Amino acid sequence: MEYRRVGNSGLKVSAISLGGWTTFGDSVQDRQAVQGIVDAAIDGGVNFFDEADVYARGRSEELMGEALKRHSRDKLVVSSKVFWPMSDDPNDKGLSRKHVMQSIDGSLKRLGTDYLDLYFCHRYDPDTPLEEVVQAMSDLVQQGKVLYWGTSEWTGTQVAEAVQIARANGLRAPVVEQPQYSMLHRERVENEIIPVADRYGIGLVVWSPLGMGLLTGKYDDGMPADGRLSQGVLGKHLLTDANIEKVRRLKPIAEDLGVSRTALALAWVLRRSTVSSAIVGATKVEQVRANLEHADFRLEGEALQRVDEVLGG
Repeated sequence: MEYRRVGNSGLKVSAISLGGWTTFGDSVQDRQAVQGIVDAAIDGGVNFFDEADVYARGRSEELMGEALKRHSRDKLVVSSKVFWPMSDDPNDKGLSRKHVMQSIDGSLKRLGTDYLDLYFCHRYDPDTPLEEVVQAMSDLVQQGKVLYWGTSEWTGTQVAEAVQIARANGLRAPVVEQPQYSMLHRERVENEIIPVADRYGIGLVVWSPLGMGLLTGKYDDGMPADGRLSQGVLGKHLLTDANIEKVRRLKPIAEDLGVSRTALALAWVLRRSTVSSAIVGATKVEQVRANLEHADFRLEGEALQRVDEVLGG
């Protein structure tokens, strides 16, 4: 497993990491099953585990936290996020100082830890002044509840403005952004986010690098019984005839290289030095092992050119 710096910070995370979105507390609710998945990830060299308070309304954090207790906390990088509503209370959402300060305590309790290595603003909040957000996140760092903070699905302009506010006021600036990025979802990240990240020393930890499973070849012959792509706007956006055909055309390339299409998709994302980690999900131990099977594989040269010809990049 390769370990990469998160932007210009000194923090290092595994190139492949494990997240709890749509899995823990949803598809997987059994404690022993979650324990097996987490243990397999750590055995494979994963040190970064990503969560959010809104995942299964806190249940995902609880299950992840229970599973991580068997392992040394100082060897783990644990993250969570704040923004989405957790109740009907008008203040139990967004990035107001009130919601941020209350939400961090809830996440810490559910995860069973005294601090988070990374804490993400899960979306940009147009109802809260950015100065208030930057101050609140900086204060959490000063308090020791958070070591570094970042953003998720912010625009390049929003990230840049947060960094500028922090620097101008002697506050802690964000060091990481978490966007969706994959072979099938790339334009916004490559055209807008990466230039800003490179300019300000921001690392990217990307979600859905496997296109919600589409890039593994799982959908080559139609919708499987456990397919998630038919659910929600995100999945329907990816599940197109054109994308399925691209994935099929990637199969012979992966076979020539002696790797799976999963490894090919992860290596394609990780070919960029700005990307610190690719976050994957898993509902079975076998999926974890498949994701990590060729963790050291690097895509370059002629092979990369062949892939980009298929993708049209």
